[in-house]
Amino acid sequence: QVQLVESGGGLVQPGGSLRLSCAASGSIFSINVMGWYRQAPGKERELVAIITSRGSTNYADSVKGRFTISRDNAKNTVYLQMNSLKPDDTAVHYCKLRMVPLDYWGQGTQVTVSS
Repeated sequence: QVQLVESGGGLVQPGGSLRLSCAASGSIFSINVMGWYRQAPGKERELVAIITSRGSTNYADSVKGRFTISRDNAKNTVYLQMNSLKPDDTAVHYCKLRMVPLDYWGQGTQVTVSS
């Protein structure tokens, strides 16, 4: 049984920063991809950033230069450092672990950017 537990969401003013964490537990393969997705009200879930177990990354164009994804393989934990936050970043942010052929999702953490 694989579980993902996210933390770090909250309310922040425009221009502020937040750091999300997601810890995976259970039977975790050494080769995997971890990532962050988000879903705003009335919109589809979208990719924010992903990182492979070797450290290769990919970002949505909307967050490039503002967000940084990283991971600690020893702790099976992925992080998302979010800087220069905008109101458009407001969404429930979900962590995903891909171990082919299965995907596992966290419960989501709310990020609200508002003055």
